[in-house]
This record gives sequence, structure tokens and C-alpha cells, in this order.
Amino acid sequence: MKNGDVIALAIRENFLLLTSDKDFGEITFRKGMWGQGVVLLRLFGLSPEKKAEIVAKAFESYHQRFEGNFSIITPSSIRIRKPPI
Repeated sequence: MKNGDVIALAIRENFLLLTSDKDFGEITFRKGMWGQGVVLLRLFGLSPEKKAEIVAKAFESYHQRFEGNFSIITPSSIRIRKPPI
């Protein structure tokens, strides 16, 4: 399944897309495919346990802000971009 197909499926099913593939950023911005939002994980080199801890904490604090936006979670920050108007 291609990335564009994955986003189309997430939009159709009304899902928030959680990924570590930064190609979704290009699809989101260039093609305007936002849907319920995309959360990009930039957590390379961390143990699965540490990644899960960071993602869980991010969703505890920001889950409502992720909806409809493009967000990036790193070990030290969370960035949230709204779709262009």
C-alpha cells in the first residue's frame, strides 16, 4: 500500500495517522490530505519502551490538539502545525 493510499484510508475511516515515515509530511502539505491529522514520530535510537513512554505522555497532554493537525513528536519537543487556510 502506498503512502497516499494509507492517508486516504485514514481519512475515509476517520483515523489519526501515527507514523515514523516523514514522507507523510510531504503528502499532507503538498496534497492537502489532512483528515483527522498526522503524528510523525522522530524517536530514532530509543528503546521501544522509551518510545512508548514518550508517545503515551504526548497523547496524555496533547491528544485533542493532534486532531486535524500535522504534529511531530521528538524526545525533547512536540510541534503542532495547523493546515494552511
